[in-house]
Amino acid sequence: MQHPLIIALDFDSRVKRQHFLEGFGEEPLDLKIGMEGFYREGATVIEELKQKGHRIFLDLKLHDIPNTVHQAMKALANLEIDLVNVHAAGGQKMMSAAREGLEAGTKSGQNRPKLIGVTQLTSTDDQMLSNELLIQQPMDEVVAHYAQMTAQSGLDGIVCSALEVQKVHEVCGTDFLTVTPGIRMPEDDKGDQHRIVTPAQARQNGSWGIVVGRSITQANDPLTAYQKMKQEWERYA
Repeated sequence: MQHPLIIALDFDSRVKRQHFLEGFGEEPLDLKIGMEGFYREGATVIEELKQKGHRIFLDLKLHDIPNTVHQAMKALANLEIDLVNVHAAGGQKMMSAAREGLEAGTKSGQNRPKLIGVTQLTSTDDQMLSNELLIQQPMDEVVAHYAQMTAQSGLDGIVCSALEVQKVHEVCGTDFLTVTPGIRMPEDDKGDQHRIVTPAQARQNGSWGIVVGRSITQANDPLTAYQKMKQEWERYA
């Protein structure tokens, strides 16, 4: 994965997912499988997509005690995924255990999957941060702090909004991976996202990769929507 545009395959059936991908021909894609698909189909969905040459971001956002996360990551490494994540709120011991589990489960001679920590979901706004999570610091400071913890735990990067990427790079360096969901074209419906930007804005802000779901998967012409997004994303490469 190098500056990927990752399509979030949030479909409620295998048939719908397959029909969607048929419209893209044989081109290998960067794809995100989240809880919905993985909990329904299990490892078979990963195996099926990997056989077709796609690169996979397994988005399960693990968050549990360190030993449990270690064992889970050890098992997930066998799937030969490319990218996987945990919740940074689980703390440094948990994140370190996740990395160690991936390393233990990766087959000899292969690189372990990239591991990133989720900072704050792009559906979270400042009001929710303060009133529900009882976090009083500004969003960019919270995300930057979580990013520092993630880096200190030996992870490769984080998930955040593109609005916080510049702040993250100030504290963690430009080589630290920043994967940014909440991507929309100006004419798209925002849905349940709050901290959103366009693909071009994400690239200008320094995002390493972007995750796009409904703006592509629910478009009348998904391939054209994908190509338009990709053109915007690569314009400032």
